[in-house]
Amino acid sequence: MADRTTSRLLANRASLAHKIGYALRHPERIRPYVRRSARDAWLRARHRDHVAYYRAVMASDTARSPQDAVGSATMDRWLALGRMQFDYLVGHGLVPGDRMLEIGCGNLRAGWRFIEYLEPGHYHGIDISPDILVEAKGTVVRYGLQDKLPHLTLANDLTFDFLPSGFFTVVHAHSVFSHSPLPVIDECLAHVGRVLAPGGYFDFTFDRTLGAEHQVLREDFYYRAETLVALAERHGLAARLMEDWERRPHGQSKIRVTVPARAPQPTGDAAAREP
Repeated sequence: MADRTTSRLLANRASLAHKIGYALRHPERIRPYVRRSARDAWLRARHRDHVAYYRAVMASDTARSPQDAVGSATMDRWLALGRMQFDYLVGHGLVPGDRMLEIGCGNLRAGWRFIEYLEPGHYHGIDISPDILVEAKGTVVRYGLQDKLPHLTLANDLTFDFLPSGFFTVVHAHSVFSHSPLPVIDECLAHVGRVLAPGGYFDFTFDRTLGAEHQVLREDFYYRAETLVALAERHGLAARLMEDWERRPHGQSKIRVTVPARAPQPTGDAAAREP
């Protein structure tokens, strides 16, 4: 198992050799990949900005299947992946009184469980796709969660400028940075510290590589953990790879980001005595 995991993390999915080998092993996936490549070329030509580009990707995917749009081929898989995210955070101390911001909430694959568990008004979900947010509202209705007063908001960026400072005890982003170039991730890390409450944390998953960082089309990005940890530290944040998440059958890795506690500043006579 360890050898298989290492092999997966070393693979460069953008290389011609990998693509040929993958096609030989999975010939049934050649046609979908060709269609995806054609769509990528068309959307690249129309949308230079990545947010606009990926919003168009989500519109296309959601029209075909809301489950597929968030990376779940079946309803059973949709439920299982949402349960895995929920169980992990509860296992790490999530309590009903926490205030959660979910970045890229999608159609609430995990979000409906968080809404159900948290106190009313304590769940805030944002997404760049209006199409998937319509599906998210449908999920709220399907599970009868209207009285939980979830906040679902369309976002154009990850500056969080419309949200209060020091408010969220938990910020969560699942399968968001796996579809984001570094400038988008950098923008998020530059601003997430402002909205985190003291002692809060930001968990995000990403597609990890141990080899060269690369992307497949403009949709899937593979990063070294060290790159993202260093990016967080550049913005005064502490970040660490969550090793226990690695053992889960998901395929992505997870990093937890926190705001380091500042040493108390001396006041009065103590400040005067400092050299």
